[in-house]
Amino acid sequence: MSPAPDERDRIRAAMDRILNGAAEHSNGALTITALAIEAGVPRNALTQRHPDLRNEFYSLVRQKDVTPDVEIRLRKTIEKLKKRIENDQAELKQLRADVPALVRCLAAVTLENQQLREAMQSPPANVVPLRPRDQQN
Repeated sequence: MSPAPDERDRIRAAMDRILNGAAEHSNGALTITALAIEAGVPRNALTQRHPDLRNEFYSLVRQKDVTPDVEIRLRKTIEKLKKRIENDQAELKQLRADVPALVRCLAAVTLENQQLREAMQSPPANVVPLRPRDQQN
């Protein structure tokens, strides 16, 4: 598919609209995708056929000294992930600290269980069964 003869002109006009905050066909984000939508061209027109216009757009965005929406969203995501990692590390530290106490509790409960089972196997000396043990069931 060959590019339309006015493709470069449409891209430049779209650049002007987006950079001036007057986008008509896109959300006005400072991205190549929004620029392609605004110009009415496929995205690969900017990445493959007209990389000079793509670079010019990025240069103009940097000169405008405006942080692109994508970068703002990514920075927020990074901040959330850093907080999540911090919380996970604190939780992991607490869980690791709890392990020895839980092991001790498990050992104590296992010993108590074993003692109770042994106690149930042989009745105390002061208890006389009404029926012999082998006939109880």
